[in-house]
Amino acid sequence: MTDSRTTGDEGRRWQTEDERLLNFPMRRINDPWRVLRIMGEFVSGFDAMTDMKNAVAIFGSARTPPDDPWYGLVEETARLFAAAGWPVITGGGPGIMEAGNKGAMEAGGMSVGLNIELPHEQHSNPYLTRDIRFSYFFVRKTMLVKYSSAFICAPGGLGTLDELFEALTLIQTGKINDFPVVLLGKDYWSGLVNWLRDVVAKEGKIREEDLDVFYITDDPTDAYRHVVEALASEPGR
Repeated sequence: MTDSRTTGDEGRRWQTEDERLLNFPMRRINDPWRVLRIMGEFVSGFDAMTDMKNAVAIFGSARTPPDDPWYGLVEETARLFAAAGWPVITGGGPGIMEAGNKGAMEAGGMSVGLNIELPHEQHSNPYLTRDIRFSYFFVRKTMLVKYSSAFICAPGGLGTLDELFEALTLIQTGKINDFPVVLLGKDYWSGLVNWLRDVVAKEGKIREEDLDVFYITDDPTDAYRHVVEALASEPGR
C-alpha cells in the first residue's frame, strides 16, 4: 500500500517539522541547526500573541460537522465569552474549532486560530480575525497555555485529550494557577472521569482533590459563569 503522505510523482514521503525533529537519523545530523528554527517559531508566536489578555481556549474534535448539536453549543459558548470581551483561541481548523471561532467572530470578538502543520494539511476555518501557523506541536501548545486564562474542552479525540491532560498536568504540578478547565458534555466525559476517580485516584496515582480542577457541564451559560466566577477573585482581571 502506498503511503498517503507523498509529494508529487516521485512518491517521496512528506514529513512535518515535528517528524523531522523526532526522526532518529535526522536528529543526529540536524538538531543543532533546527534549534534556530524552533527559537524563531517561539519568537514569532510571542510577537503575534503579545496583546492577548484573558483569552479562553476552546478544544474539541476537528471531525464535528456543523449539524452536530455540539457544534451549536460550542458556537454559543464562544459567543458568550466574545460578547464579554474575551478573545477566543482555537486550533484554527474545522469542527469544534470552527464553531468556537464562528461564535467569537459573529459576536464581534477577537477570533484567533493557532493552526498546525499536519501530514494531511489542516486548512484554516473562515472565521478567524487572526490566523497564526506553527510547525511544532510543543510551540503551539505553549502559546495556547501562555495566552489563555481558561480552557473549554468539548467532545474530541486524541488531540483534545492531549491538550486537556497538558493543562491538568500543569495545574497539578503548580506550573499554572487559577486556571479553570471546563469539560462540555457530561455523557461524553463521564467514562473518563469515572475511570480517573474509581481507578487512578483509588490506586493512589492521583489525589482525590486533583479531580476538582475541572468542571463538567452541558450548558454554555453555565460554562461561562463557572469561568468568570473562578477568576473573579484573581487580582488584575
